[in-house]
Amino acid sequence: MSDDSGTGTEDTTESTVAQDVQEVEEAKPEEPTAEQAEAQAAPVDEKKAFLEDQRRKEARAVDIGRAFPEKHRLEGEMKGASDEKKLQLFRRLVVTREFDARMRRLFRQGRFEGTFYSQIGQEACDVVITFQMRKEDFVGPSHRDLGASTGKGIPLKSLAAQVYGRVDSPDHGRYTACHYWHPDWWVMQPATSIAMNWVAATGAAFGFKMLKKENVAVAFCGDGATAHGDFHEACNFAGVHALPIVYVVQNNLWAESLPVSLTTALTDLSHRADAYGFPGITIDGNDVVQVWNTTREALERARKGDGPTLIEMKTYRWFGHSDIDPADYRSEDEVQTWMDRDPIPRYAGYLREKGLLDEDGLAATQERVRKEVEEAIEFAEASARPGPEDYLSEVYAGEYRGFEVLGREVEEA
Repeated sequence: MSDDSGTGTEDTTESTVAQDVQEVEEAKPEEPTAEQAEAQAAPVDEKKAFLEDQRRKEARAVDIGRAFPEKHRLEGEMKGASDEKKLQLFRRLVVTREFDARMRRLFRQGRFEGTFYSQIGQEACDVVITFQMRKEDFVGPSHRDLGASTGKGIPLKSLAAQVYGRVDSPDHGRYTACHYWHPDWWVMQPATSIAMNWVAATGAAFGFKMLKKENVAVAFCGDGATAHGDFHEACNFAGVHALPIVYVVQNNLWAESLPVSLTTALTDLSHRADAYGFPGITIDGNDVVQVWNTTREALERARKGDGPTLIEMKTYRWFGHSDIDPADYRSEDEVQTWMDRDPIPRYAGYLREKGLLDEDGLAATQERVRKEVEEAIEFAEASARPGPEDYLSEVYAGEYRGFEVLGREVEEA
């Protein structure tokens, strides 16, 4: 299947690779000598090979109806999920995947600043649980948690404006790309400090309990964050007070470039919960059915007042820690093994077996989603950039006079 998700020539694999290569090559002010040309040839070829590999993986990522190994076929029933809910969940997963893949290409083209943290391969860990939450339930995401926002239904226009750092984003362009959030959906702004969101979500759960509300909180982190002090302090506090919270650890085997074997001696990170007196469970984070049933039970447990649950979801990110990371510390065999376990084609196959999805339905879903993604991009690119004065507009209780004073000082000088 083609990965064409936009308009114009930029969406064809061959032309976009050429464009990406042109953008990343250094300008050559004069014709190089023969020796210089030979020396420069290798790095240019490496760049081209890298970009072609990125495009190949992206094309596979958006081929959501592709075949997969039989051993990864999904089984069982999704408890409490109507057929309509199953299809709505599928659409949210597709939205997350298509938006992510499109933004990766736009980053390489220099269409927005900063960096980009791709979640491709891990979507089920976020989308499935937040899709089941109430709007007023609290979500504490980390930096690779696009699905925490799309799962809860935050409009793509807001998320695209966040990536672009424009005034129509939830924080009016004050923060960084990929820190998806929205106060109206009770999704907090991710903290740059690893595991701080864990503490904030625990505080929200404590507030729900004090106010005797039936709301719950969910916090996300990666495997590396479980070695941080904030992780343990939050878990201990939640266990002591039996707080209504679900902790989700997305174990993608790598804390940036550090393998999980150098982070902990544990095989299953769910055993972190043993020290704090609440249940921990390890599941396949790429099995949508298993994720649905496990998170549904944990949310119900929290809502009934029975306390926290820690769920380790074993999963994998297809690309680097961020899009400036070539991820050359991983083997191709490891990457390929996990690409075969892609959660979205597996769930599409499950829906086919249930008679809920056919080729026409799948194609129509992708077409509608891609249109929505393009509309979100157009919205973000048309949105204004914040000015210098905007960054302090919500810091002080009264009007900030510093710029006016600075202006006078400059004129007097």
